[in-house]
Amino acid sequence: MAKEKEPVFLFVGVYEDPATAEDDLELVRELHETKVIGTYDAGIATKDAEGDVKVKRMGSKHAGWTGIGAGAVVGLLFPPSIIAMAALGGATGGIIGHFSRALSRSDVKELGEMLDMGQAALIVIGKDKISAELEKAGLKATKRTEKQLDVDAGDLELQLAAAAGEAGAA
Repeated sequence: MAKEKEPVFLFVGVYEDPATAEDDLELVRELHETKVIGTYDAGIATKDAEGDVKVKRMGSKHAGWTGIGAGAVVGLLFPPSIIAMAALGGATGGIIGHFSRALSRSDVKELGEMLDMGQAALIVIGKDKISAELEKAGLKATKRTEKQLDVDAGDLELQLAAAAGEAGAA
């Protein structure tokens, strides 16, 4: 009998300023510490006045989830930003491929168009549906969406652990 896939969820919240996004990233960390949400990986992406997207801050709460997952989502949604993420190592490309198969083109387009110049996005991936918990916790995002990815959490963990090993070896 085949093992049932454990789902992975992607949450994207958009903020008028990076400081508010960082406050909400701290809220995500607190929700994890109090066991309201489980394993997650998060990053904050900002789009400057020239339209360049950069990952400003990462966080994760799982041994193998080291910011690479959230960074890969940023690379998928905002392709030019992948150049700025070279510090994550070449392994990020494989994770981007994993997510690109899990999201439809329309989902990628919709999510990528959420962020305007001067704004920040909090990107959280995890094994738990988190949007309801973030809503209850008072998340300050002006726009938000959550998607269930067609990715098995166990497979993703293996890929993230391998990518973390490659990034650490670089």
